[in-house]
Amino acid sequence: MAAAKKAVLGPLVGAVDQGTSSTRFLVFNSKTAELLSHHQVEIKQEFPREGWVEQDPKEILMSVYECIEKTCEKLEQLNIDISNIKAIGVSNQRETTVVWDKITGEPLYNAVVWLDLRTQTTVENLTKRMPGNNFIKSKTGLPLSTYFSAVKVRWLLDNVKKVQRAVEEDRALFGTIDSWLIWCLTGGINGGVHCTDVTNASRTMLFNIHSLEWDKELCEFFEIPMKILPNVRSSSEIYGLMKISHSLKAGALEGVPISGCLGDQSAALVGQMCFRDGQAKNTYGTGCFLLCNTGRKCVFSEHGLLTTVAYKLGRDKPVYYALEGSVAIAGAVIRWLRDNLGIINSSDEIEKLAKEVGTSYGCYFVPAFSGLYAPYWEPSARGIICGLTQFTNKCHIAFAALEAVCFQTREILDAMNRDCGIPLSHLQVDGGMTSNKILMQLQADILYIPVVKPSMPETTALGAAMAAGAAEGVGVWSLEPDDLSAVTVERFEPQINAEESEIRFSTWKKAVMKSMGWVTAESSESGDPSIFCSLPLGFFIMSSMIMFIGARYISGIP
Repeated sequence: MAAAKKAVLGPLVGAVDQGTSSTRFLVFNSKTAELLSHHQVEIKQEFPREGWVEQDPKEILMSVYECIEKTCEKLEQLNIDISNIKAIGVSNQRETTVVWDKITGEPLYNAVVWLDLRTQTTVENLTKRMPGNNFIKSKTGLPLSTYFSAVKVRWLLDNVKKVQRAVEEDRALFGTIDSWLIWCLTGGINGGVHCTDVTNASRTMLFNIHSLEWDKELCEFFEIPMKILPNVRSSSEIYGLMKISHSLKAGALEGVPISGCLGDQSAALVGQMCFRDGQAKNTYGTGCFLLCNTGRKCVFSEHGLLTTVAYKLGRDKPVYYALEGSVAIAGAVIRWLRDNLGIINSSDEIEKLAKEVGTSYGCYFVPAFSGLYAPYWEPSARGIICGLTQFTNKCHIAFAALEAVCFQTREILDAMNRDCGIPLSHLQVDGGMTSNKILMQLQADILYIPVVKPSMPETTALGAAMAAGAAEGVGVWSLEPDDLSAVTVERFEPQINAEESEIRFSTWKKAVMKSMGWVTAESSESGDPSIFCSLPLGFFIMSSMIMFIGARYISGIP
């Protein structure tokens, strides 16, 4: 029997999308932007102490290999020729910090995740000796915060002997997740390419966003040797070629160029085709990130937003900048309800629970598990649930969790409107949580503007694929602004009046104020579980709530 003829689809482009919660590999048709196949693997997060968040770099790498392999198998089952994959892009969780040994290829410590708070004392000590309040922000667009990579590297150098020794012996390499993956995928100890792109570099607090180079003064201030830093490249160029282990079935990708690299939020901006000054998107993932393209000029916020590099789509192409509002906890609150409280068995159940009640009945949830990011930048905050009554049940808490994501978005959107001077008329959205229709309708109600969602929500991976396919020497993807104009969208209009929207938002802000001042720097860095104020979610509030809910179930009360 003759073998089935392979489907002819034209050039294909793959994208590694390595996020905080999961890793995926997706393959797109470069002519239509159609998603042909993908595979996803959830990634473990480790919490060795209160406020500490780590991941295993080797688990992350193996998840990438697994996703590539499984996606290639699925393409074969669809009779699609894998050899048509002409380029691969990488998008990644930003700021998360890895230091590894370039001789052995082994990580020298777990990846310190962007959400991690262990460096609060480091931040406070650095603040005392900073030469001027604007020293870091004027160069990087960023505040001095636990969020960014420089203080994580500083902590590793101060506290991990293996890292100290490797630096002394010139064996250490530092990178964000993109650097670690590209180095490994291009050969690792056998000629792996140690590089990053401008978007990821701009999140380290070591990169000058004006000169587009590592900043010597910043490296000296943080006492980080420049020899461990990756080479900085544009977001769209050939960095190196795939070198697949002989044990993998996906050997057909051997020699395929890795030619796109963007931090996940920049990738989503590109995938949403926000190429014009003033265009914005909001991504709902582990956190929530609103980016507005400000064109070729750096706009510095007066309302708690970050200035960051949006993209540079080619070695000789101009750099574009963005204003960013960053929320630490969005999808992570759903995972917390599943893993820590057991209120749901899967993330999908949150919509069903919220739908049962259609309101929080005055219950407000501020999920400040890692302090508050934009616009407050308040590391002392911790999560609270307030407004509880005997009537409150798990459905109301589920609804309040969804509302919390929307209220946090409203806070950063208001800040962006004040900085830009021209309020957004609608909000373009993407990310895993956008499949939740209740969340999307709540967002439209709380913002009181329409929310617009593309029918294909995988815009982060799409952006990385577009950058890879458009790279010089690949040239299978055109980045004209109207290329994806035919992409269909789903639109959510506000369904409540403006007065009700404002009342709910003002009550939320009262709850936010009550979440602040729970923790000291010493307790955050020491991880001492005996210190009351360091316990997550205001331990006694949460303990009472859990016992209260348990008692109601035991009593058979709905």
